[in-house]
Amino acid sequence: QVQLVESGGGLVQAGGSLILSCAASGRTFSEYGMAWFRQAPGKERDVVATISGSGGTTYYADSVKGRFTISRDNAKNAMYLQMNSLKPEDTAVYYCASAPTFMGTVATESYDYWGQGTQVTVSS
Repeated sequence: QVQLVESGGGLVQAGGSLILSCAASGRTFSEYGMAWFRQAPGKERDVVATISGSGGTTYYADSVKGRFTISRDNAKNAMYLQMNSLKPEDTAVYYCASAPTFMGTVATESYDYWGQGTQVTVSS
């Protein structure tokens, strides 16, 4: 059974930074793609960034490109999201997701395990 546990969310002022972490267990971590998604109230869950099993390939949504950085430490079975220059529109619940393939896509359907989510609130 795969388990994903997010941490690091919180309240931050616009322009500030946060680091989200995702601790994974239950599958050989380095073989599977991972991603961060987010969901704001009343909106669909959208991709923020994805990363391949090796960490060598990444993808960012246009809305976060240049501000957020996705990374992973396969030795620690952990994935991270460094979020800088935060904006109020970044406010959402952020979810960690694991794909059954080396690299997931931007679609939620390509991920088979999800964390419980962590709230990020950016005040103006």
